[in-house]
Amino acid sequence: MQGILFAILAGFFISLQTIFNTRVSEKVGSWATTTFVLGLGFLTSLPIFIAIEDTPLFSIGNVNKLYLFGGVLGVFLVFSIMKGISSLGPAYSMSIILISQIASAILIDTFGWFGFEKVPFTPNKFWGLSLMVLGVLVFKLNNWSKNELKTIEGTTQQG
Repeated sequence: MQGILFAILAGFFISLQTIFNTRVSEKVGSWATTTFVLGLGFLTSLPIFIAIEDTPLFSIGNVNKLYLFGGVLGVFLVFSIMKGISSLGPAYSMSIILISQIASAILIDTFGWFGFEKVPFTPNKFWGLSLMVLGVLVFKLNNWSKNELKTIEGTTQQG
């Protein structure tokens, strides 16, 4: 149950953070926003780490060095989400991001990448992901229809 709660909170925080980041980037630019957001995240997490964790900050000797690039991925994550939202809007962009995350997680599970135990790819996973893609298309189709109607109405009123 705790995992579900944290997953719900993560979805809520990601949505809010990306909206806030996009609004800041409209004023100061994407790279300045990315720098500020990740720097502020570091300043927020460091005192929490010092207060709660009992391991030394740089005890990373036994960690796969590839995994240390998570922070670099975070830079491109923040930047890409801001650009997606500013181009597509929050709901459509986050829908595509969610599908991309699930598809990536399915690949990681299926092939056992990054030290995870292999989990077979089943028809249920295929159909579940397909339904999500279909849902996003239906969601966007509604927007396409409204835009087409506005265009058609504007054309007939002018003609």
